[in-house]
Amino acid sequence: MSQHDTLARLVSVLSESLGLAPDVAAGLSADSGLFGHLPELDSMAVATVLTAIEDHFGILIDDEDVTADLFATVGTLAAHIDRIRAEQARGRRARA
Repeated sequence: MSQHDTLARLVSVLSESLGLAPDVAAGLSADSGLFGHLPELDSMAVATVLTAIEDHFGILIDDEDVTADLFATVGTLAAHIDRIRAEQARGRRARA
């Protein structure tokens, strides 16, 4: 899966799990801010988003990885997803 594919799928997951308006979702790019920029993504919604990401991508995000930096932009979150998937492919991380 390419980084572009991950971004597109992540935007879809974010849109669905946060109930984003179609115009907001369509405007999301790798540089789009997340936590602190999207009113729908508050501290309570983070757990919902993480669960949706884990289910959609078949990954497990470790609790210690959940930081403000992870949710800085759509791109930082997508890059983390790609890292986990690469680790899984090498057999270094358990699947969800």
